[in-house]
Amino acid sequence: MDDTMKQFQEKLIEIETEAENLLLARHELVEIDRMRNGNREALTALRKRARTTVTSVPSPFELVMKEIDESRPLVKEICATCGNHDSKEKTWMMFSGTDIFARVPFHAAHTILEKDQTKLDYDVKKLQSYVKEKSFFISEQGVLADKIGPGVLKSMVTLQDKPK
Repeated sequence: MDDTMKQFQEKLIEIETEAENLLLARHELVEIDRMRNGNREALTALRKRARTTVTSVPSPFELVMKEIDESRPLVKEICATCGNHDSKEKTWMMFSGTDIFARVPFHAAHTILEKDQTKLDYDVKKLQSYVKEKSFFISEQGVLADKIGPGVLKSMVTLQDKPK
């Protein structure tokens, strides 16, 4: 084999490897998003059970100002999800990745779900940036040149959401 054929073969192997990594990342992104949506639904169900919303429970400062005339302690911890709900009440929960149900305190259940949600959000953002990077790399190699120009793909990949 001559050198140009070897270079072509190596380039083709590199591009196919990157494309395979891109497809795996997209598949993992879909799976994590599915888990994230399930987690979000579980948190919403717990909030409905506690009759709270994300913003309905007053902050500790608001509670202190309301209770300043009363002879109660000035600092009172209130969970944003539990609200006035009995946080020690047991609730059933299925842990992710297992088929095991357990009865855990209400406060522990939503705390676990909120931590999982934060981790899943981080994983999704990390995978999205990885997918952008791999798509841009494959585009730069000229593989997508007949469908999307490298300049257009570069402008799409470099787009960023402005924080509100």
